[in-house]
This record gives sequence, C-alpha cells and structure tokens, in this order.
Amino acid sequence: MYLTSLALIGCTYNPLLSTAEPKKVTAESTTITPYSTSTFGLYDISTFDVYVDDDVIHIIAGGKVSAKDKQTKLNYTRSEDGGQNWLEPVALSNLPASINSRGNDIQLTAKGNHLLAVWQTKGELPSMGSMASAYSEDNGKTWQQGANPAVNNEGDQSHIDLIADQHGNFHAVWLEDPEENGYQSLRYSRSVDWGKRWSQATTLDDSTCSCCWNTLALSPKGDLNILYRDMKPRDMALLQSYDDGKTWRHVSTVGEFDWKFDGCPHVGGALTYTGADKPKQLHSLVWTGAEERSGLYHLSSKNSGNCWSKPQKLGNTAIHADISTIDNDIVAVWDEMESNGTSIFYAKSDDDGATWLTATRLTTANNAATHPRLVATKNGLLALWTEKPSKRTGQLAWFVIE
Repeated sequence: MYLTSLALIGCTYNPLLSTAEPKKVTAESTTITPYSTSTFGLYDISTFDVYVDDDVIHIIAGGKVSAKDKQTKLNYTRSEDGGQNWLEPVALSNLPASINSRGNDIQLTAKGNHLLAVWQTKGELPSMGSMASAYSEDNGKTWQQGANPAVNNEGDQSHIDLIADQHGNFHAVWLEDPEENGYQSLRYSRSVDWGKRWSQATTLDDSTCSCCWNTLALSPKGDLNILYRDMKPRDMALLQSYDDGKTWRHVSTVGEFDWKFDGCPHVGGALTYTGADKPKQLHSLVWTGAEERSGLYHLSSKNSGNCWSKPQKLGNTAIHADISTIDNDIVAVWDEMESNGTSIFYAKSDDDGATWLTATRLTTANNAATHPRLVATKNGLLALWTEKPSKRTGQLAWFVIE
C-alpha cells in the first residue's frame, strides 16, 4: 500500500473570512418534542456506536452494569423498523473491558449476518491501551473475540472507525504511535473474513492530531474516504482509495482555515454522500478553533471532495456533529454549548446545503446531551445521542426526524 498526493486542478476556493450564514428562516420550536431513552440493559452508558446495514439499525453500547461496577461492559441490540422497537440486548461476555468514552467511542460495523465491534482496552498508562475486537456470525446473538487490526497489542490505539464495503470487506482506521515518535499517526487495515484476521496495518499519515475521531465513508461507487484532523495546520484532511484500500491519495483539505494550534480539540468531523442519483456529491461538517472563525461549518463538493464550497456556519457554539441525507434533504445534527449545559439541535437543507432552515431544538441544556449521531433508513432519519441529567446515570436517547 502507498500514499500519494493528488493535484487539484480547476478548484476555486472562496476566502474563509467571508463564511456564509444560513439564509432561510423558520421559527424555532419552543416546545421540546418527546424522544425516547434507554440504558439498553446497562446501568450507566458511557459510549456507543450505531451502524445501518440493509435498513437494519445496529447499536453497541458500553457502560457499567451496576452502581458498584468499575468496568465498562458491552451490550448489543438492533432495530428493524427505523428505531421504533429494539431487540432484547445481548451482552458481549468474557471479553477485554473497554475504556472508551464519548469522542473516542467503541465502533461497530455490519454486513448481513456478520457484525464486528472494535474498542480500546486498558493499558499501562491511564486512558491508553491497545484495541480488542469481537465478531458475530449470527446477527449478534453470539460473539467471539477477534484479532487486533494493529500490528501488535501494545501502546495506545484509539479513535477507531469501521466500515463495510459492497463486497463485505471490513475496513478499520485508528490512531497509533508504535514507533514512539511522540505523536499519533493514522493507521489502516482491512479484513476479508469479517474481522477474524486483518491485513498488515499500514500508515496513511505519519503525523496527525492525537485525539480527534476519524470518519470513514463509502461512495455510491464503492470508493473509500477517510476524514481526519491533520497536524499542521489542525484542519480536516480527506484521503480516498479507489481500489478497496490497497492505495490511498490525499485529495483535499476540507475547510482551509489554516488553524495553527499546539493542543488537541477532541473534535473530529462528519462525512456523507448524497446518494446514487448524485454519486460525486459529498457533504461534510468540520469544526475549527481558528481565531475569529471558531465554530462548526458545512461544506459540500460536487466532484467527490476535490473542491469544496464556501463554508457555512451552523449553530452558535456548535461542536460535535453528524450529517446524513434522505430524499432530497440534507440534515445536520449537533450539540451546542449553552449557559447551563449542552443541547442537541438539528437543521435541514433542501437545496444541497446552499441554505439551511433555522435549527430545531431537541433537548434542554440541563440534560447535558452530547455527541449526536445520525443514520438513515427507509423509515427515516434517526438521531441518537447520550445524555446525563443531574443526579442521574448516562442514557442513550433517540428521535426520528421526519
């Protein structure tokens, strides 16, 4: 595997100092729409992931099983009706404990009857450790421990993402520093047997931001995309593979804010394609802390990420976000910092992201809702997040966006 640079020809970039604001205006709802919550058999949820395959929504959640429990246990469930009903949770037993938390979540992927979960385990240093995995060949009824996608079971292997391609191959990316250079690098591996074994792990970028999540996306044609936060500057970069992960190219910077920052913002990005009717149209949400431009932005591309539109800011103090499409609408969901906590909002665009309707509130700030996710099925869009109201345990919440 090798990584090459792709020259961008014919791209016109607009000055980022003139970022656009939404132009359409509708009244924001003053009443919180009821939504569903559950701990899915756990006592306190601290991490989760959601994945859709053939309109089936799969969820894996991690947390304590009792107030006295000190380890994070894992439960799996799924819904076949767009999130209206869920199967009885299945515990992933006799497996290494997870240390994952929101922003560095456990990951899940699925293809047919085959499921794969990958998470981070406890190492010698606090909040650091190698990856562990488990696979299921019977729709999540039973689980067995799988192989680590990395070269070894040492060091710090974090901020994982997984995706299944049209051939049923599983792809994994994560951050790691096996050479002990003092900074994380972006690693990749592929499994052709649903997570039982992995190809030799390779380095896609030897210097990245150390604690921002990575995002995998698959194009309608089956091309692989990775959105991740680069080192210098701390902007979001896009890699693509047109040959099932054998080779990779750096395609573009998604939002050229030229953010120079020596710390880590703990914020990744979101990426989605419009659909088969527009196979090259790509949408992204990125966050920057650049001076006088700090915030969450939407950008779109009509040529698979080679060139990007002028960034449009969403929300006021929006941070963690996700994006998806359904019918002719693009929907973004995010959490927003407010004076008494964090709230979840979503907004729609019916013109490919050129303009956005005013955001709709889903939660109140005192629920401390955070890190929303958004998935699409034939039943609609499902927004999911975790929240932890005062003096209560963490729970998973979800809402169907119509």
